[in-house]
Amino acid sequence: MLHTNIIANTNTINILPLQVKNLQIVKKGNLLLNDVSLNIESNDVTIILGPNGAGKSLLLRTAHGLEAPTQGSLKWNTTVPLPQQSWRAYIFQKPVLLRRSVRANLEYVLSLHDVDKNDYDSLINSALEYTGLSSLAERNARVLSGGEQQRLNIARAWILQPKAILLDEPTAELDPSGTAAIEQLIKTIAEQGTKIIMTTHDLGQAHRLANDILFFHQGKLIEHTPAKDFFKYAQTQSARDFIDGKLLTGSIEK
Repeated sequence: MLHTNIIANTNTINILPLQVKNLQIVKKGNLLLNDVSLNIESNDVTIILGPNGAGKSLLLRTAHGLEAPTQGSLKWNTTVPLPQQSWRAYIFQKPVLLRRSVRANLEYVLSLHDVDKNDYDSLINSALEYTGLSSLAERNARVLSGGEQQRLNIARAWILQPKAILLDEPTAELDPSGTAAIEQLIKTIAEQGTKIIMTTHDLGQAHRLANDILFFHQGKLIEHTPAKDFFKYAQTQSARDFIDGKLLTGSIEK
């Protein structure tokens, strides 16, 4: 059950559309994101695909406020993102957990935000139940399995009821069982109204989760299309080659 009455500040924010206009990011003279423009309006699962170095994670980091555009803009509705804003959460590929219990990790997140301490137990218990970690509440987070650690990572994000969760290859180091558990959590969170934007190299995962696809190559957005259309009717040779498992070594077609 969502605890929307306890954390009210995030529920009054209208974050969509996510609007990116002529976005460029240059580092050490290298153009890493090149004139990216897109508009995301739907509260569902957006998957970012592309080969290594295509700019997927960089776009995700910019959407969280961890990177600043060199040129152009990225806004959630009218808001420029800053990392500390609680209406949005970022989940890294490899969880970085405190050397404390599962419960204490969640309590620490609440302590960083304006949450009444009287509400801590309700929020923590809800997050533990939601992510299937209730029986592990007092266990040291560092000794959890990889899948359990990633579920805790998601619990730490979900506990503040963000309007959007950004995930950077959250299942890359997990076995099939751990991957399935994380995918189910992502589906459930999206179905309850939280916007999901996620990078992955796993085409099967994109098939299972995505409502729409952002396909990047060499720092450019090549296609933005509904997932069912992308996999059946990709418009560019780069996308078709990627779907077929080919290495993308050439330049982008005009």
